[in-house]
Amino acid sequence: MIRPLIASLLLVLSPVGSLAQDWALDGMDPVSYGADNAAVPGRTDLVTVWRGQAWHFASEQNRNLFEANPRVYTPGMGGLCVVALSEGRSEPGNPRHFVVIGQRTYLLRSAEARRRFLADPEGVLTRAKTAWTRLKP
Repeated sequence: MIRPLIASLLLVLSPVGSLAQDWALDGMDPVSYGADNAAVPGRTDLVTVWRGQAWHFASEQNRNLFEANPRVYTPGMGGLCVVALSEGRSEPGNPRHFVVIGQRTYLLRSAEARRRFLADPEGVLTRAKTAWTRLKP
């Protein structure tokens, strides 16, 4: 009885357990959005901690690209859903629903939000950017 309790405590208190709670993009590789136009799961052994979150990568090359310039690969508008922002709401985007415009990845909350974004990307982005500037500290 004591051994399972100790093992459970060690797992909860271990750094790996705490990092798992702070996985950026639910473990998706941020470089793959633009490079592969896909939400690709990162590997648990290819991780970089940046700004308090663990960023996972599908390849060593992707990790190196990210480490050279992380801001290029992080989602725009803090990872919030740009459609929700354009409608005046602050909702997290889903890392499995995204659009790459230029070289910037934007997250969306659902497939429906992605469809709505693609129907008017310029209008949605303009309205979302206006809302985002009011939210930023």
